[in-house]
Amino acid sequence: MLGRLGKEYVSLNVPGDPFDPNRSKEGPRKSLWRRWNQLSRFQRSLLYMLLLGIILAIIYFRPSQKQPPLPQADSVKGEDDVENELPAVLHSAAPSPSPSKPSDTEKDLPKVDGSKDLPAQAEEPIIQKKNSKEQVEENNDVEQIRSPPQEGVKFPGPSNERQSAVIAAFKHAWKGYKKFAWGHDHLRPITGGFHDWFSLGLTIVDSLDTMYIMGMKEEFTEAREWVANNLHFDVNKDVNLFEVTIRVLGGLLSAYHLSGDKMFLDKAVDLGNRLLPSFSSESGVPYSDINLMTRKAHAPKWSPDSSTSEVTTIQLEFRDLSRSTGDPRFEEAASKVSLHIHNLPKTNGLVPIFINAYTGQFRSYATITMGARGDSYYEYLLKQWIQTGRTLDYLRDDYLEAIEGAMKHLTKRTPQNKYLFVGELLAGGRDFKPKMDHLTCYLPGTLALGVHYGLTQEHMKFAEDLLNTCFQTYAQQPTFLAPEITYFNIQDAATNDIYVKANDAHNLLRPEFLESLWYMYQFTGNKTYQDWGWQIFQAFEKYAKVMNGYTSLGNVRNPLNTKPRDMMESFFLSETLKYLYLLFGNKREALSVDTYVINSEAHPLPIYDS
Repeated sequence: MLGRLGKEYVSLNVPGDPFDPNRSKEGPRKSLWRRWNQLSRFQRSLLYMLLLGIILAIIYFRPSQKQPPLPQADSVKGEDDVENELPAVLHSAAPSPSPSKPSDTEKDLPKVDGSKDLPAQAEEPIIQKKNSKEQVEENNDVEQIRSPPQEGVKFPGPSNERQSAVIAAFKHAWKGYKKFAWGHDHLRPITGGFHDWFSLGLTIVDSLDTMYIMGMKEEFTEAREWVANNLHFDVNKDVNLFEVTIRVLGGLLSAYHLSGDKMFLDKAVDLGNRLLPSFSSESGVPYSDINLMTRKAHAPKWSPDSSTSEVTTIQLEFRDLSRSTGDPRFEEAASKVSLHIHNLPKTNGLVPIFINAYTGQFRSYATITMGARGDSYYEYLLKQWIQTGRTLDYLRDDYLEAIEGAMKHLTKRTPQNKYLFVGELLAGGRDFKPKMDHLTCYLPGTLALGVHYGLTQEHMKFAEDLLNTCFQTYAQQPTFLAPEITYFNIQDAATNDIYVKANDAHNLLRPEFLESLWYMYQFTGNKTYQDWGWQIFQAFEKYAKVMNGYTSLGNVRNPLNTKPRDMMESFFLSETLKYLYLLFGNKREALSVDTYVINSEAHPLPIYDS
């Protein structure tokens, strides 16, 4: 048939037209081959090409057989889910977090086998640059590893009256904080006011994992909502890198790992990015202070130096942030500091308490102590080694050398009762001062943790003797509360082994001795340590508890005049009450030291394989 343009074409009105009312039901099937034969060669070619195109499109766009990515916690968990997943009583223990592959930082860190100095190549940059393909593959691996349990870690609820009493104390403190200081850093429980240090809601963020571990669903949910909607880091205020890292960054990461709620990780990433410029000094040793809004870092106003403990007590948190996100920058920056300190000269492993961020050198003739400004340097040597699956041997070796140095240079016994204490070296090690901070009472627990992980058994004897001395700093005060600083008589003619100066008689509701009691109970099962903790808790109840919370005290030497200070620091809820609650539980029931490493603010972070 010819059309209007004189070209041959085939009419579409073929027999069996579906709109033909007289067509039979079998017509289309019988005439299909006839229709095909009536098509021209050109039309058949077009149909072939169309069919081929359809087949290729199906192959190209078909769903991938690749394993789908793990769902993010916030895509499967809502506010109600978080609340429902905090059981009041559950018997299952916390599962082990999935191990992470070693970061670039640790791949390049040299192994140290008993030597004090690293080979020259240790001075090279820690991170090797990867091409984009390798980086993508590594990040994909990290993505599969980093997701915490989607339903949250299950913790048992209170199993006895002592644990219930600690929960009641927390609720009393929380009620006062919520009424008078909600969203602020600290509560003033006597005047019903608040105190802002960094304006980051420290008490809320610091307390998240305590509430989760205790199974306090309502309080955790309201705290989570505040963090999600009101915690912002564009604060035009200088903050201390160390304090914000252990309290806020550590608190957010711990809440993320325990609850599985990715919102906490998102907040941690924002904070971590704002803290990173602290490491911009020429030496790599971080500046102590940084403005979170402008991201400008600087040395403290009172000195060009940073505290040694502060620059070496951020590695657990920054490493975990890298492992949780797949971004190596955080771990790289913090690990370089540990390696730098490793290469500096020391006194039998002991370090001065000040270091200059500009030069990267210790301050000459600075005090050497395991108390304030030095304490957690030694703690994080051991805990970093544990966090990384005991693979970074130079950290372990530095720790062992330091403990040996402490036993040689810092420890003495009193003449009467032979109390073992850890003093200080002044003027770069020339003079010994028989003074011990309460902060030093973290050490027995750290020593016991090292023994648990296979280090020398001699350290357990050191831990037990020092723990007894720390207990005496409580027991020998009429309030049964320890002072901030204790002095020891070392003269043979002395009648009293222990004495306290008026300016040092305050108690800030600190957790360090209770922390050590918990560790020691974990490893020995000795219930005496539980009884010691209960005595201290009762003293808090008697002397520190006020109408709207708990207050620090100005004088532990006089029960009739304790001089309340009207301050409840965030660590009372984050550490002191947490360690008391864990101490009174069944041995290793809730928070396993084989699964978690606990940061300096009592925030549990997962242990990795490397």
